[in-house]
Amino acid sequence: MRKMKIVGMVGILLSMVLVLVACGGEAKNIAIGPAGSATNTVSKLILDSYGIEEGDYNAYEEGFGDAADGVQDGNIDISIGILGLPAASISNLQASAGDVKMLSLSKDAIAHIEENSAYREFTIPKDAYDFLEEDVTTVTAYAILMGNTDTISEELGYELAKVMIENSSEISHAQGAQMTLDNALNGLEDLPIHPGAAKYYQEQGLDFDNPIAELNVSDQPSELVLGTGSSGGTYYPLGGEMATVWNNNIDGINVTNRETSASLENLAAMRDGNMDLGMTVHGPAIDAVKGQGDFNEPITNVAFIGHIYPEIIQIVTREATGIESFEDLAK
Repeated sequence: MRKMKIVGMVGILLSMVLVLVACGGEAKNIAIGPAGSATNTVSKLILDSYGIEEGDYNAYEEGFGDAADGVQDGNIDISIGILGLPAASISNLQASAGDVKMLSLSKDAIAHIEENSAYREFTIPKDAYDFLEEDVTTVTAYAILMGNTDTISEELGYELAKVMIENSSEISHAQGAQMTLDNALNGLEDLPIHPGAAKYYQEQGLDFDNPIAELNVSDQPSELVLGTGSSGGTYYPLGGEMATVWNNNIDGINVTNRETSASLENLAAMRDGNMDLGMTVHGPAIDAVKGQGDFNEPITNVAFIGHIYPEIIQIVTREATGIESFEDLAK
C-alpha cells in the first residue's frame, strides 16, 4: 500500500512538471509600468487580450528605464513601454544587451484593445531600429498636454500653445519634431479645449467643434509645475526641454518639470490642485473628463492645450528568453 502511494505521488509530481513545461516553466517577470500610469493600464489590457491574468505572471511596476535595466540583467523577461519612436532607451538596451527582440501583437489582441480603449493599430517599420528584421504590429495613442483650468489663464494658455508650435525647433529631443501645426489637434477627440489654446488654433485656421473649457483663475501663478513621467521614459527629458523653451519665450513664468508615474498621476494632481500642466496619453485624459475607467468621477478642471507626439506601445524582450510572442505565455 505504501509503495502504491509513493508511485501515485510520483505520478502527480510528474504531471505537475509536465504542466509547468507546457506553460513555459516558471511565471514570467513582466514590467507593466508604474502603478497609476497609462502604461500600467494598457499593459494589463494587452495581457488580458491574450487571456493572461494577474497571478499568471510576476508584475514589476517599474518605469521603462529601470525595467530596461532589468531586461538587460535578465531579471525581467518582458518590458512594456509607451514611448516615442525611436526610443533612445530601447536603442541603449540593444547596445548593452545585443539581442533585443520586439514583440508584435496579434490581430485578435489588437481588436480587443481597440474595442476597450482609445488605442489604435500601428506598424513600427523595421528600419526604426537596427535590430529589427521585420515590421512590428502594435498600437498607438497620442501624448498630449493638459492644463489646469484653475491656474492657467486664457492668455497663458494661448502662449503655451503658441510656443509649443512656433518654437519647437528649439527642442533637441527627437519627439520635438512632432509638435507641428499639422499635428496640433491630434488626440483632442472628446476633450474640452483650453480657451487660450482654442484662440491660437483658430487664428491658425484649424477647425474643431470641441467644447471650450471654463476657467476659474483668480490669480495667475508665476511658478508652474509640469507633470511628466519616469526619468527613463520619454516624458521626463522631453518635458524638461519643453519647460526650458516656455521659460525662454514667455515672460513672467517659470515652469518646473516634475518626475511622476505619468498620465494618471498627472491628471489626479491637476484635479487636486497640486499641478498646473500635465503630460498624458489622450485615452486616460478622455476617461478623466468623463469619469470612467480609472476615474470614479469626472475631473472638471482640466483642458487640452496641445498634441506632443504619437505614443507607441513597444514591447521588448531578449532572444535569450526564448519568448517569441505573448502566445508563449498563454499556453
